[in-house]
Amino acid sequence: MKEILGFHLNGCPYCHNAFRAIEELQAENPAYADIKINWVEDQDAAELFKTHPYEYYPNLWFDLDKQYEAQPGESYDQTKAYIKAVFDKAIA
Repeated sequence: MKEILGFHLNGCPYCHNAFRAIEELQAENPAYADIKINWVEDQDAAELFKTHPYEYYPNLWFDLDKQYEAQPGESYDQTKAYIKAVFDKAIA
């Protein structure tokens, strides 16, 4: 299983949607239950930003390979679908 690194911003509505989607996906599919995301809050990400550039929150990475980055206007259903795709890659 691939390790996931995630960046978030406290108070971000897209991050809230992502956390909710992750919780739902892990409850819906036992294969996702063991997926661990190492979350880093934006204010603590200065050094990591050099190797993990992003514009929007949240975003998810396998090593240096960005898998997902939320976009302005993204709906909850879109967020959940994108995160599901990342989870499917993580367990493949």
